[in-house]
Order: sequence, then structure tokens, then C-alpha cells
Amino acid sequence: MGEILPRDPGAARLQRDSVSRPVRVLRVKMVLLGSSGVGKSSLALRFVKSEFRSTSPTVGSAYLTHVVYLSNATLRFEIWDTAGQEKYHSITPLYYRGAHAALLVYDITKRDTFVRAQVWLKELERHYIPGSTVIWLVGNKGDLGQERQVSAQEGQSLADDRGLSFTETSALTGHQINELLLALAHRVYDCNEVQQGGLTEWEETPLVDLHRRHTFGSSTSCC
Repeated sequence: MGEILPRDPGAARLQRDSVSRPVRVLRVKMVLLGSSGVGKSSLALRFVKSEFRSTSPTVGSAYLTHVVYLSNATLRFEIWDTAGQEKYHSITPLYYRGAHAALLVYDITKRDTFVRAQVWLKELERHYIPGSTVIWLVGNKGDLGQERQVSAQEGQSLADDRGLSFTETSALTGHQINELLLALAHRVYDCNEVQQGGLTEWEETPLVDLHRRHTFGSSTSCC
């Protein structure tokens, strides 16, 4: 099943636990790459809402956000779920350039998606600076082990050969989903320390009340 990510309740908290969270919020750009139908959108939904829904193929890209609380930082993941169809291939680099994390997702029941993940990896390697982008190989649909066409050993071997991390997940059951996100958050933070300029601080844009009337004093002049 690839890298078995340990549950460590003392190391980090997901969005549901905000006790003693740090004030600083750091932006993390994450992109999901892979063939159409491998479950990228379902993984993103699991990350953000901890639920599973059947989804339609993504058109262009979809954007979601999720907050992860570490012991010494708060990371705001800006998740780009890219379309896997070939016709969108030319625009995908627009989404993964400058990414701090990239998930290369394939379907363990379809060997062609595993081959395609290696093509995405070659493309990604042309645009990222080694050491600045955490790349994680993800074999999804682990709940369909009886239909497996790609062994966990093959996934681990590819990851070891290319210097990647590897995990098998199930967006349907939620297996290894939270553990993956927490491990990824720690890895990204360690690889992009703030003092090195890798992660920037996120600031919420204040809302403007367009319905509020401003009253000016009699001494106020115009122009």
C-alpha cells in the first residue's frame, strides 16, 4: 500500500481543530495531476469536506482551499484540480507552475493511467525547481484491490527511482486521505521555510459593505 502514513494526533490538526492555532497563515499552492477518471476531484473533495461524491470530469480546472494546522504553522492549501483530458493538456502548465506540492494520481485498476502519470512527471520536472516542489505519487481506488492492474510494488519502485513519496489511497472510503494531507503539509513546510522565501503569508481581503452610507462632517470638502 506504499508509504503507510502514521496517525499522529499530536503533530498536527486539520481544519476541524483550531485550538491554539498559530496566527500566521502561509499559502501553499497544490496541484493534482493525472488522467481523467482517476479520482482527482474525489480526492480534493475528501481533503476539503471529508466526504465522497461521484463527480463529472473536470473542465479546465477546479479550485478549492483547505487549512491544515501544524504545531508551528498554519498552512492554507490552495488546491488546483486539473482536467485529465488530452485536449486540456496544453494549458495544464499554467496551473502547476510555482506549485509547492503536486500529487501525481493514477488508478490502480487501470495501467494506462500509471503510464500516463509518468508522462505528467516528465512534464512537471521541466517546470519545477528541485527541492522546492514536493511531488507525491498517489495510487487511488485502493478499495478496488481485486481489480488491481498496478501493484503497490510498482508504484513504490517508480517513486524510489524518481525520488518521490508514494501512498495508495481510497477517495471512496477515505483510507490514508487525512494522513496523506498531514504528511504532505509537514514535508512542504520543511522544504519551504519562511526565511527562505518559499512560502508567503496569506492575508484575508476585508469585505466592503457596499450598502453602508458614509456620513461626512460639515468641514469635509471635496476636490
